[in-house]
Amino acid sequence: MKITIICVGKIKEAYFRDAIAEYTKRLSKYATMEIIEVADEKTTENSSDREIALVQEKEGKRILSNIKDKDLCIALAIKGKMMDSEGFSEHMGRCLEQGMSHVTYIIGGSLGLSEEVLSRCQYAVSFSKMTFPHQLMRVVLLEQIYRGFRIRNHEPYHK
Repeated sequence: MKITIICVGKIKEAYFRDAIAEYTKRLSKYATMEIIEVADEKTTENSSDREIALVQEKEGKRILSNIKDKDLCIALAIKGKMMDSEGFSEHMGRCLEQGMSHVTYIIGGSLGLSEEVLSRCQYAVSFSKMTFPHQLMRVVLLEQIYRGFRIRNHEPYHK
């Protein structure tokens, strides 16, 4: 299985890069991993709705340019379906059982994902109703994918 994570923005902090490298290494036992970073748009704190939509649109075009027609796409979105780790693992298993060999997860920037990106995705998943920095969300996603494989393979994992 190949897993691609498309995310807006770069990781600046070394501790996040270290965690990402560790989970990428752990996941290499289960899947081929690729992380694609697309540039984020600068925005002001008091952006108008139009400015927000414009930022989402520009970032969305960059995201969509990295998606192939056959890719199964899963957006990380606050309004997505919430599930526990076992449910996430089951979802991953269903993707595998349906022969989906390439899954692409999408993490938006600070203003979220455009409607065009959300409509391209077959699923939207939420890890919480809380908002997380996209750098931290990348680590959390990798950890949950790793945990999902461990659960699926009946390997020990921390509950």
